[in-house]
Amino acid sequence: MVPRYSRPDMTAIWTPENRFRIWFEIEAHATDALAELGVVPKEAAAALWAWWNTNPVIDVAAIDAIEAVTKHDVIAFLTWVADNVGDQARFMHQGMTSSDVLDTALAVQLAQASDLLIADIDALLFVLERRAREHKMTPTIGRSHGIHAEPVTFGLKMAQAHAEFARNRARLVAAREDVATCAISGAVGTFANIDPVVEAHVAEKLGLTVEPVSTQVIPRDRHAMFFATLGVIASSIERMATEVRHLQRTEVLEAEEFFSPGQKGSSAMPHKRNPVLTENLTGLARMVRGYVTPALENVALWHERDISHSSVERYIGPDATITLDFALQRLTGVMDKLVVYPARMEKNLNKMGGLVHSQRVLLALTQAGVSREDSYRLVQRNAMKVWDSDGALSLMELLKADPEVTAALSVAEIEDKFDLGYHLKHVDTIFARVFGQA
Repeated sequence: MVPRYSRPDMTAIWTPENRFRIWFEIEAHATDALAELGVVPKEAAAALWAWWNTNPVIDVAAIDAIEAVTKHDVIAFLTWVADNVGDQARFMHQGMTSSDVLDTALAVQLAQASDLLIADIDALLFVLERRAREHKMTPTIGRSHGIHAEPVTFGLKMAQAHAEFARNRARLVAAREDVATCAISGAVGTFANIDPVVEAHVAEKLGLTVEPVSTQVIPRDRHAMFFATLGVIASSIERMATEVRHLQRTEVLEAEEFFSPGQKGSSAMPHKRNPVLTENLTGLARMVRGYVTPALENVALWHERDISHSSVERYIGPDATITLDFALQRLTGVMDKLVVYPARMEKNLNKMGGLVHSQRVLLALTQAGVSREDSYRLVQRNAMKVWDSDGALSLMELLKADPEVTAALSVAEIEDKFDLGYHLKHVDTIFARVFGQA
């Protein structure tokens, strides 16, 4: 976790204090259930909650000091609680194993992190819809392979991003549900020393579902899918960041990051206004994706349990969620304040002498009876003249002067094929698909 790329609410989820609070709740709720079953005295559960409800300060340093001797984190925690609660604490952890606590607590933390990330995506979706509607009919050039293709609108670009992040939200909701499972099944997951009723009780209290088969650990395919989902979201962030970076290039300059008063772009060149936020997002996306492969490799544990996954998750749990939380918030800020230049978009759209309308002429020629091969040849030979002139020549004028073209199409028919509005006639339909009927 890097403080520079961290936000307090997400960071708080991964503090030792929060982790130990969850551990205590797992143990106390389990003791409640054991008391109801008559396995332990009800006084034992009452003693745990009585101590807890006095709002004790979790002494992380004291727990760490015990662990330095025991070399076991859960035992260190249980010892610290027993030192504070007294004799009744001996009934805590009856029939449980360390993974019951560790895996269930991680499920709670990942669910908490998911809730923040879902809220982050909701904030981004709100901004994307606003910017999409703002520029719904703002014409701009669509590019394929980085080369001018045909007209689109900037609003369509934003609508596409909105649809993508709506899918990401659905994926994250599903991943949250998949990873939020509880395992209180004891050694090797057989419930030999603890009743499944205890697991169900703890799951209900913590807002989790019961893990059907936990083999002492919760199966790591769940976690792999969770982190893979974070990786997909990060890739969507990078896609948007890359788009902004390209649009901000001096030669394009159709949009750019907001440049605040007093901001400096370069220590050497005072004129610079660099896309530093989206470049940063590109790097952060790489980091989040970097945690996906270790999560996938964690799936293959030995038999019913080993701890080769443990050290990995101590890294990737906090780092992936904290980084993605920061990146989503930063992207939302970028898109909220993105400076858009419609006049520059129009200038770029018209830069290449009408080449962007070539397909319409091609189709018109085929509909007029010219073979597709000849139609393509006629349009292309005129288009290449425009291309070689760097847009100084006009495709429309060249076509009107080409006798082979005018033999099939009238001047009026050629001119009609250069109508920009033709390309935008289904924008309303696309917006209705993305945002619903207005």
